Amino acid sequence: MDLRLTGRHALVCGASQGIGRATAFELAELGASVTLLSRSAEALKALAAELPGGQPGQNHRYVAVDMLDTDALARAVAEVVGDHAVHILVNNSGGPPGGPVWSAEPEAFLAAYRQHVIAAQVVTQACLPGMRQAHYGRIVNVISTSVKEPIHNLGVSNTVRAATAGWAKTLSAEVAAEGITVNNILPGYTRTSRLESLVDASVKAGRSRDEVERGLLASVPAGRFGDPAEVAALIAFLASPAAGYINGTSIAVDGGRTRSLN
Repeated sequence: MDLRLTGRHALVCGASQGIGRATAFELAELGASVTLLSRSAEALKALAAELPGGQPGQNHRYVAVDMLDTDALARAVAEVVGDHAVHILVNNSGGPPGGPVWSAEPEAFLAAYRQHVIAAQVVTQACLPGMRQAHYGRIVNVISTSVKEPIHNLGVSNTVRAATAGWAKTLSAEVAAEGITVNNILPGYTRTSRLESLVDASVKAGRSRDEVERGLLASVPAGRFGDPAEVAALIAFLASPAAGYINGTSIAVDGGRTRSLN
């Protein structure tokens, strides 16, 4: 199985923590040069120094930018691809705050749409020319199992994640003939700051942390929360040459929690 990414350049969004951070390590282990993107310059600088290296031409970089700032994001990614074409793009960003959909303000939907759909569009448009020239592109979007089954009390997130999945499915058909694949990863309950924030919100509402976590795990056949590295492993596979005929899919990494068949 050919998993080697030597000579490839990966751009990992949301790389300072959680799934993005774990993904950066996996791609670097396979030989890719990795550019890290998030808001936190200090965290990215430290991470870039920690990533595995040693392959010919392997060089890790970072760029600090807020994905909500569309103009700044476009400028930053233009500089990245101007220096070195991107072959692997991981679209990943933090999720919107929880709450029922009926009470969400219109601005919450607009902000989430900008942070996810618009940001993915801007970054992808910048990276596509290099992928087309290389006839090799891997676009992996980290979304949520909510695109298969909406999650209680995540109204804005459910709405925007579904929009991202629709965007990705459309794009996958448009670029497939050029050696470019587009796939979605749907993490379940994974030990990240996102999960911690959702648990904290329930704790503030009067429930104990143990009670909240036991309630979440009751729906997971594996009986445990996932590790970011387990999600990152699938992203790395989809980024590899071995996954060249996997396109337009949405794959759950959730310990069996999603009950739907498709």
